[in-house]
Amino acid sequence: MLKRRFALTCLLVFSALSVVACGNSGNSDESQIEEAIEASATSTDPADCTKLETQRFMEQTTQSEGAEAVARCEKQATEEKGSEAATASNIEVEGSKATADAAISGGSFDGQTVEVALVKEGNQWKLDELTGFAKFDTAKLIEAFEKTFADPSNRVSKSLASCLLESLEADSEEEFEGLMLSGSAKGFEEIAEACQ
Repeated sequence: MLKRRFALTCLLVFSALSVVACGNSGNSDESQIEEAIEASATSTDPADCTKLETQRFMEQTTQSEGAEAVARCEKQATEEKGSEAATASNIEVEGSKATADAAISGGSFDGQTVEVALVKEGNQWKLDELTGFAKFDTAKLIEAFEKTFADPSNRVSKSLASCLLESLEADSEEEFEGLMLSGSAKGFEEIAEACQ
């Protein structure tokens, strides 16, 4: 049960990236992508999950599949505080596919810059996959985990939280990034299991 609780706690930290906002008022592909990414940090509208995210993106960021991924995304949109902003840069468009970097301010991913792949479905650009980190700040991410573990609603014991944080700090940057981008709770569950 503790490893499952830890995995869910990790999802709370990770969910900052899955909350998206509505609207594409710009005319060019670049401005539409920019607006979708910038707004992604602040939406509280559950409908934006399917409007601005592909199924693949929702599954990756919620670490679940199918309808459960959509339900988790919608719940996160209404119940969790997202980031304050996400600024898009390095936008490259090739037909109906694009890539961009998103610098996150505030929330669980404060100080991180993620690499995002997008696809255009009809007239709508959608986030399709987190492909990497253009800037990865381990210390800030550890701090976000500490705050999440400190929340009494997560019911993670101090000793387990301490062990988990030590394990994450000991991981190489590459290993930590891999955990965050895997789309699976398995890695986090293995860390929790080793701490018991």
